[in-house]
Amino acid sequence: MTKIYWFLLLNCLILAGCGKSDKAGDQTADEFPEELVSFKPYEGNPVFEGTGDSTLWDEKIRERGYIIKEDSTYYLWYTGYDRKTGKNMKYLGLATSPDGLTWTRYAGNPIHRSIWVEDVFVTKQDSLYYMFAESRGDSAHLLTSSDRINWHDKGALDIWTKNGKPIDKGPYGTPTVWKEGDTWYLFYERNDAAVWLATSKDLKIWTHVQDEPVLNCGPEEYDKFAVAFNQIVKHDGLYYAYYHASAFKDWREWSTNIAVSKDLIHWKKYANNPIVKDNTSSGIIVNDGKANRLYTMHPEVRVFVPTK
Repeated sequence: MTKIYWFLLLNCLILAGCGKSDKAGDQTADEFPEELVSFKPYEGNPVFEGTGDSTLWDEKIRERGYIIKEDSTYYLWYTGYDRKTGKNMKYLGLATSPDGLTWTRYAGNPIHRSIWVEDVFVTKQDSLYYMFAESRGDSAHLLTSSDRINWHDKGALDIWTKNGKPIDKGPYGTPTVWKEGDTWYLFYERNDAAVWLATSKDLKIWTHVQDEPVLNCGPEEYDKFAVAFNQIVKHDGLYYAYYHASAFKDWREWSTNIAVSKDLIHWKKYANNPIVKDNTSSGIIVNDGKANRLYTMHPEVRVFVPTK
Protein backbone atom coordinates (compact mmCIF):
# COMPACT_ATOMS: atom_id res chain seq x y z
CA MET A 1 0.00 0.00 0.00
CA THR A 2 2.80 2.38 0.89
CA LYS A 3 4.59 1.91 -2.45
CA ILE A 4 1.35 2.34 -4.37
CA TYR A 5 0.54 5.51 -2.39
CA TRP A 6 3.90 7.10 -3.12
CA PHE A 7 3.67 6.07 -6.78
CA LEU A 8 0.29 7.74 -7.13
CA LEU A 9 1.45 10.83 -5.24
CA LEU A 10 4.52 11.18 -7.49
CA ASN A 11 2.35 10.96 -10.62
CA CYS A 12 -0.01 13.61 -9.24
CA LEU A 13 2.90 15.94 -8.61
CA ILE A 14 4.27 15.38 -12.12
CA LEU A 15 0.86 16.03 -13.67
CA ALA A 16 0.38 19.14 -11.53
CA GLY A 17 3.77 20.43 -12.62
CA CYS A 18 2.93 19.84 -16.28
CA GLY A 19 -0.37 21.62 -15.83
CA LYS A 20 1.35 24.61 -14.25
CA SER A 21 3.86 24.83 -17.10
CA ASP A 22 1.13 24.74 -19.74
CA LYS A 23 -0.78 27.48 -17.93
CA ALA A 24 2.31 29.69 -17.93
CA GLY A 25 2.67 29.09 -21.65
CA ASP A 26 -0.98 30.03 -22.20
CA GLN A 27 -0.42 33.30 -20.34
CA THR A 28 2.46 34.17 -22.65
CA ALA A 29 0.28 33.40 -25.66
CA ASP A 30 -2.44 35.63 -24.21
CA GLU A 31 0.03 38.49 -23.86
CA PHE A 32 1.23 38.17 -27.46
CA PRO A 33 -1.49 36.40 -29.47
CA GLU A 34 -0.54 34.83 -32.77
CA GLU A 35 -2.70 37.20 -34.82
CA LEU A 36 -0.53 40.11 -33.66
CA VAL A 37 2.94 38.57 -34.02
CA SER A 38 2.98 35.78 -36.61
CA PHE A 39 3.37 36.94 -40.22
CA LYS A 40 5.04 35.79 -43.43
CA PRO A 41 5.99 37.82 -46.54
CA TYR A 42 3.40 38.31 -49.29
CA GLU A 43 4.68 36.78 -52.53
CA GLY A 44 4.00 39.94 -54.54
CA ASN A 45 6.22 42.27 -52.48
CA PRO A 46 6.92 45.13 -52.68
CA VAL A 47 3.39 46.44 -53.26
CA PHE A 48 4.38 50.12 -53.45
CA GLU A 49 7.68 51.92 -53.95
CA GLY A 50 9.29 55.05 -55.31
CA THR A 51 9.03 55.64 -59.04
CA GLY A 52 12.79 55.42 -59.56
CA ASP A 53 12.45 58.34 -61.98
CA SER A 54 14.74 61.23 -61.03
CA THR A 55 12.45 63.72 -62.81
CA LEU A 56 9.54 62.96 -60.48
CA TRP A 57 8.95 64.27 -56.96
CA ASP A 58 8.59 60.74 -55.51
CA GLU A 59 11.61 59.07 -57.05
CA LYS A 60 12.09 57.54 -53.60
CA ILE A 61 9.81 57.18 -50.56
CA ARG A 62 10.53 57.72 -46.88
CA GLU A 63 9.42 56.15 -43.63
CA ARG A 64 6.81 56.18 -42.07
CA GLY A 65 3.88 55.92 -44.46
CA TYR A 66 0.48 55.17 -42.98
CA ILE A 67 -2.53 53.14 -44.16
CA ILE A 68 -6.15 53.17 -43.05
CA LYS A 69 -9.01 51.18 -44.55
CA GLU A 70 -12.43 52.78 -44.89
CA ASP A 71 -15.30 50.77 -46.37
CA SER A 72 -13.81 49.08 -49.44
CA THR A 73 -10.86 51.42 -49.98
CA TYR A 74 -7.35 51.51 -48.55
CA TYR A 75 -5.66 54.92 -48.23
CA LEU A 76 -1.89 55.25 -48.08
CA TRP A 77 -0.20 58.52 -47.15
CA TYR A 78 3.48 58.51 -47.93
CA THR A 79 6.48 60.82 -48.16
CA GLY A 80 8.20 61.25 -51.51
CA TYR A 81 11.40 62.95 -52.59
CA ASP A 82 14.02 62.92 -55.32
CA ARG A 83 17.72 62.54 -54.69
CA LYS A 84 18.54 65.96 -56.11
CA THR A 85 16.22 68.12 -53.96
CA GLY A 86 15.38 65.71 -51.15
CA LYS A 87 17.68 67.52 -48.73
CA ASN A 88 15.54 70.64 -49.11
CA MET A 89 11.99 69.28 -49.06
CA LYS A 90 10.02 66.07 -48.65
CA TYR A 91 6.39 66.11 -49.80
CA LEU A 92 3.22 64.28 -48.86
CA GLY A 93 1.53 61.94 -51.33
CA LEU A 94 -1.60 59.80 -51.42
CA ALA A 95 -2.31 56.43 -53.03
CA THR A 96 -5.45 54.31 -52.93
CA SER A 97 -6.19 50.62 -53.38
CA PRO A 98 -9.28 48.37 -53.54
CA ASP A 99 -7.44 45.45 -51.93
CA GLY A 100 -4.39 46.88 -50.14
CA LEU A 101 -2.11 45.19 -52.66
CA THR A 102 -2.48 47.11 -55.93
CA TRP A 103 -2.04 50.86 -55.50
CA THR A 104 -2.84 53.92 -57.63
CA ARG A 105 -1.18 57.27 -57.01
CA TYR A 106 -3.51 60.24 -56.63
CA ALA A 107 -3.38 62.34 -59.82
CA GLY A 108 -2.96 65.56 -57.86
CA ASN A 109 0.14 64.48 -55.92
CA PRO A 110 1.90 65.83 -53.98
CA ILE A 111 -1.07 66.80 -51.84
CA HIS A 112 0.82 69.07 -49.42
CA ARG A 113 3.64 71.47 -50.26
CA SER A 114 3.76 74.13 -47.54
CA ILE A 115 5.95 72.19 -45.10
CA TRP A 116 8.28 69.22 -45.06
CA VAL A 117 6.18 66.14 -44.12
CA GLU A 118 7.44 62.67 -43.21
CA ASP A 119 6.93 59.86 -40.67
CA VAL A 120 3.17 60.33 -40.81
CA PHE A 121 0.51 58.87 -38.51
CA VAL A 122 -3.17 59.27 -39.43
CA THR A 123 -6.32 58.79 -37.36
CA LYS A 124 -9.94 59.76 -37.90
CA GLN A 125 -12.13 61.18 -35.13
CA ASP A 126 -15.76 61.86 -36.07
CA SER A 127 -15.56 63.50 -39.52
CA LEU A 128 -12.04 64.93 -39.21
CA TYR A 129 -8.69 63.36 -40.06
CA TYR A 130 -5.67 64.09 -37.88
CA MET A 131 -2.14 63.66 -39.14
CA PHE A 132 0.80 63.70 -36.76
CA ALA A 133 4.04 63.97 -38.68
CA GLU A 134 7.64 65.08 -38.61
CA SER A 135 8.60 68.32 -40.29
CA ARG A 136 12.01 69.83 -40.93
CA GLY A 137 14.46 69.26 -38.09
CA ASP A 138 12.46 66.32 -36.70
CA SER A 139 9.83 68.56 -35.14
CA ALA A 140 6.43 66.91 -34.63
CA HIS A 141 3.51 68.72 -36.28
CA LEU A 142 -0.27 68.33 -36.37
CA LEU A 143 -2.20 68.62 -39.64
CA THR A 144 -5.96 68.19 -40.15
CA SER A 145 -8.19 67.38 -43.13
CA SER A 146 -11.86 66.81 -43.85
CA ASP A 147 -11.31 65.02 -47.18
CA ARG A 148 -7.99 63.09 -46.83
CA ILE A 149 -6.42 65.29 -49.54
CA ASN A 150 -6.28 68.89 -48.37
CA TRP A 151 -4.27 69.17 -45.19
CA HIS A 152 -3.95 72.21 -42.92
CA ASP A 153 -0.83 72.60 -40.80
CA LYS A 154 -1.68 73.43 -37.18
CA GLY A 155 1.94 73.95 -36.22
CA ALA A 156 4.51 72.13 -34.12
CA LEU A 157 3.36 70.17 -31.09
CA ASP A 158 3.99 72.03 -27.82
CA ILE A 159 5.32 69.46 -25.35
CA TRP A 160 5.94 70.23 -21.67
CA THR A 161 7.64 68.33 -18.90
CA LYS A 162 5.60 67.04 -15.98
CA ASN A 163 6.33 70.19 -13.93
CA GLY A 164 5.08 72.49 -16.70
CA LYS A 165 8.26 73.52 -18.51
CA PRO A 166 8.90 73.11 -22.25
CA ILE A 167 11.01 70.08 -23.12
CA ASP A 168 14.64 70.75 -23.98
CA LYS A 169 15.32 71.99 -27.48
CA GLY A 170 16.26 69.40 -30.06
CA PRO A 171 14.64 66.84 -32.35
CA TYR A 172 11.40 65.18 -31.32
CA GLY A 173 9.74 63.01 -33.93
CA THR A 174 7.94 59.86 -35.10
CA PRO A 175 4.73 60.99 -33.34
CA THR A 176 2.34 58.12 -32.63
CA VAL A 177 -1.05 58.75 -31.07
CA TRP A 178 -3.74 56.90 -29.16
CA LYS A 179 -7.04 58.49 -28.08
CA GLU A 180 -9.18 57.19 -25.23
CA GLY A 181 -12.16 59.10 -23.91
CA ASP A 182 -11.27 62.79 -24.11
CA THR A 183 -7.53 62.21 -23.68
CA TRP A 184 -4.94 62.05 -26.44
CA TYR A 185 -1.77 60.03 -25.77
CA LEU A 186 1.32 61.06 -27.72
CA PHE A 187 4.36 58.81 -28.02
CA TYR A 188 7.45 60.40 -29.53
CA GLU A 189 11.18 59.74 -29.80
CA ARG A 190 14.26 61.91 -29.45
CA ASN A 191 17.16 60.87 -31.70
CA ASP A 192 15.52 57.40 -31.77
CA ALA A 193 17.19 56.80 -28.40
CA ALA A 194 13.97 56.24 -26.41
CA VAL A 195 10.20 56.82 -26.44
CA TRP A 196 8.39 59.36 -24.22
CA LEU A 197 4.68 59.78 -23.46
CA ALA A 198 2.70 63.02 -23.14
CA THR A 199 -1.05 63.61 -22.98
CA SER A 200 -3.44 66.38 -24.00
CA LYS A 201 -7.13 67.14 -23.95
CA ASP A 202 -7.04 70.13 -26.31
CA LEU A 203 -4.29 69.17 -28.81
CA LYS A 204 -2.52 72.42 -27.91
CA ILE A 205 -0.44 71.60 -24.85
CA TRP A 206 1.04 68.13 -24.34
CA THR A 207 2.26 67.26 -20.83
CA HIS A 208 4.56 64.40 -19.89
CA VAL A 209 3.02 61.58 -17.89
CA GLN A 210 6.53 61.10 -16.56
CA ASP A 211 9.79 62.72 -17.59
CA GLU A 212 11.52 59.37 -18.00
CA PRO A 213 11.07 57.37 -21.21
CA VAL A 214 8.40 54.67 -21.34
CA LEU A 215 10.53 52.55 -23.70
CA ASN A 216 14.33 52.46 -23.89
CA CYS A 217 16.80 50.87 -26.27
CA GLY A 218 18.11 47.38 -25.41
CA PRO A 219 19.29 45.53 -23.53
CA GLU A 220 18.83 42.98 -26.34
CA GLU A 221 20.90 43.36 -29.51
CA TYR A 222 17.99 43.87 -31.94
CA ASP A 223 16.98 47.27 -30.48
CA LYS A 224 20.25 48.30 -28.87
CA PHE A 225 20.72 51.55 -30.83
CA ALA A 226 17.29 52.87 -31.83
CA VAL A 227 13.59 52.58 -30.94
CA ALA A 228 10.49 54.47 -32.14
CA PHE A 229 6.78 53.66 -31.95
CA ASN A 230 4.74 53.30 -35.15
CA GLN A 231 1.24 52.36 -34.00
CA ILE A 232 -0.81 51.49 -30.91
CA VAL A 233 -3.62 48.92 -31.06
CA LYS A 234 -5.87 47.54 -28.34
CA HIS A 235 -6.65 43.83 -28.18
CA ASP A 236 -8.51 41.97 -25.42
CA GLY A 237 -8.00 44.82 -22.96
CA LEU A 238 -4.25 45.19 -23.54
CA TYR A 239 -2.33 47.81 -25.52
CA TYR A 240 0.20 46.82 -28.16
CA ALA A 241 2.89 49.05 -29.63
CA TYR A 242 4.45 48.20 -32.96
CA TYR A 243 7.86 49.81 -33.05
CA HIS A 244 10.93 49.90 -35.27
CA ALA A 245 14.41 49.39 -33.95
CA SER A 246 18.01 49.04 -35.00
CA ALA A 247 20.79 46.79 -33.78
CA PHE A 248 23.41 49.03 -35.42
CA LYS A 249 24.96 52.29 -34.27
CA ASP A 250 24.79 53.70 -37.81
CA TRP A 251 21.13 52.56 -38.23
CA ARG A 252 21.97 50.75 -41.46
CA GLU A 253 19.30 48.12 -40.83
CA TRP A 254 15.93 48.15 -39.08
CA SER A 255 13.43 45.63 -37.75
CA THR A 256 9.76 45.63 -36.74
CA ASN A 257 8.91 44.69 -33.15
CA ILE A 258 6.08 44.67 -30.61
CA ALA A 259 5.57 45.44 -26.91
CA VAL A 260 2.54 45.11 -24.60
CA SER A 261 1.16 47.31 -21.82
CA LYS A 262 -1.75 47.42 -19.41
CA ASP A 263 -1.63 51.18 -18.87
CA LEU A 264 0.25 52.77 -21.83
CA ILE A 265 3.14 53.60 -19.47
CA HIS A 266 4.80 50.31 -18.55
CA TRP A 267 5.77 48.26 -21.61
CA LYS A 268 6.97 44.67 -21.92
CA LYS A 269 8.84 43.71 -25.07
CA TYR A 270 8.01 40.48 -26.89
CA ALA A 271 10.59 37.81 -26.09
CA ASN A 272 10.66 36.68 -29.73
CA ASN A 273 11.29 40.12 -31.26
CA PRO A 274 11.87 41.04 -34.01
CA ILE A 275 8.61 39.85 -35.56
CA VAL A 276 9.90 40.99 -38.97
CA LYS A 277 13.53 41.77 -39.71
CA ASP A 278 15.70 42.02 -42.87
CA ASN A 279 15.66 45.84 -42.94
CA THR A 280 11.88 46.29 -42.70
CA SER A 281 10.95 49.44 -40.87
CA SER A 282 7.89 51.30 -39.57
CA GLY A 283 5.52 48.34 -39.36
CA ILE A 284 1.79 48.82 -38.76
CA ILE A 285 -1.14 46.40 -38.90
CA VAL A 286 -4.31 46.87 -40.94
CA ASN A 287 -7.28 44.53 -40.71
CA ASP A 288 -8.52 43.48 -44.16
CA GLY A 289 -11.94 42.50 -42.83
CA LYS A 290 -10.91 38.94 -42.05
CA ALA A 291 -7.42 39.09 -40.58
CA ASN A 292 -4.56 41.42 -39.72
CA ARG A 293 -1.92 42.28 -42.27
CA LEU A 294 1.41 43.79 -41.30
CA TYR A 295 2.68 46.55 -43.59
CA THR A 296 6.26 47.80 -43.41
CA MET A 297 6.99 51.17 -45.00
CA HIS A 298 10.71 51.61 -45.59
CA PRO A 299 12.54 51.54 -47.94
CA GLU A 300 9.37 50.42 -49.80
CA VAL A 301 5.92 49.18 -48.77
CA ARG A 302 5.81 45.45 -48.10
CA VAL A 303 2.95 43.26 -46.87
CA PHE A 304 3.19 40.40 -44.40
CA VAL A 305 0.18 38.08 -44.11
CA PRO A 306 -0.82 35.75 -41.26
CA THR A 307 1.20 32.53 -41.07
CA LYS A 308 -2.02 30.58 -40.56
